Amino acid sequence: MEKDEIRKQIDKVDDRMLSLFLKRMELSGEMAAYKKSRGLPVADKQREREILANISEKSGDMEPYAYHLFTTLFQLSKARQNDLLSGKSKVRAQIEQALASGKAVFPRSGTVACQGIEGANSQAACEKLFTRGSIVYVKTFDAVFDAVESGLCAYGVLPIENSSSGSVRSIYKLLQNRNFSVVRSTRLCIRHELLSKPGTSLADIKEIYSHEQAISQCGKFLSSLKDVKVIPCGNTALAAKLVSESDDPQTAALSSHQCAELYGLSVLADNVQDSDNNYTRFICIAKEPMIFDGANRLSIIFTCDNKPGALYEILSKPAVLGINMSKLESCPVTGRNFEFVFFMDLDASVLEPGVIPMLEDLERRCESFVFLGNYEEV
Repeated sequence: MEKDEIRKQIDKVDDRMLSLFLKRMELSGEMAAYKKSRGLPVADKQREREILANISEKSGDMEPYAYHLFTTLFQLSKARQNDLLSGKSKVRAQIEQALASGKAVFPRSGTVACQGIEGANSQAACEKLFTRGSIVYVKTFDAVFDAVESGLCAYGVLPIENSSSGSVRSIYKLLQNRNFSVVRSTRLCIRHELLSKPGTSLADIKEIYSHEQAISQCGKFLSSLKDVKVIPCGNTALAAKLVSESDDPQTAALSSHQCAELYGLSVLADNVQDSDNNYTRFICIAKEPMIFDGANRLSIIFTCDNKPGALYEILSKPAVLGINMSKLESCPVTGRNFEFVFFMDLDASVLEPGVIPMLEDLERRCESFVFLGNYEEV
């Protein structure tokens, strides 16, 4: 056959396939009503295995393609049933509370907690998110959560991820264990400089202070220095302050140009980070669930069964809805052998059809599930 004739035949097949697909989804709706009336779960693994075994037997050398087609059909069918059966789950209640908060526009002012001191990167993130904000500095990440929980501050700003050194695991652990919502995020381009007292040369330096994240982001530069001790401290601004107040001219700090000016230090070396594409994401947290206009990013933390296909089943659910997964990272669960907790970001809004039922399905399926929030990154 010629190309045009082949295409005509394909179009006819596609029309029949569409008609059959719509009929199948209609029957899925009837099955959802049947399962609801009898309190049955949506998933029926035995039934799926029987169908797939039959498909594999009948498909010949097309078996891999047929298997994938019907696996996708199962996911679509279950997504439809979950949509019809969705009820008053914990995640739905959380989202409805957030949407009912009545705060459509993200505020430009407010009292904001951040870890560090004047000149910290968290301060720059605060100022980017809240142009008229009042910043309260605290010593630790835990203290940021405490300040928001106590009502001292309406919001808290924290680093969550760096493009070079990965996620800040301690923040994720706090988010997992404490009941807070992520309501906004932003990215800052981070440039690290080696700062010292005026008149000091690079050869004089014996000790360098900085935050552990900055230290990891400047590994190449630090490894090039000989007989220099690297000492972690609370943050890069504190490192600069320590050097400015020290009587030892052989100390230096990995910090920023802003801190050089702020604390009267000289720049011994600039742009010492391993990558010029060095960005840190900061999140803004609030005690109560809130979803503001423009929210287009979902963040969740979950664990799943440690068995073949368990993670695939979870990842297939946003894929079925055409939702892009912008982040997936695993972290070992402390005290459990070869088990992991996953951090996932999705490019989606809870206002999109099917998103809340998908989250409800994930909540039911996952061993543990934390919905962090639906927010916009600016």
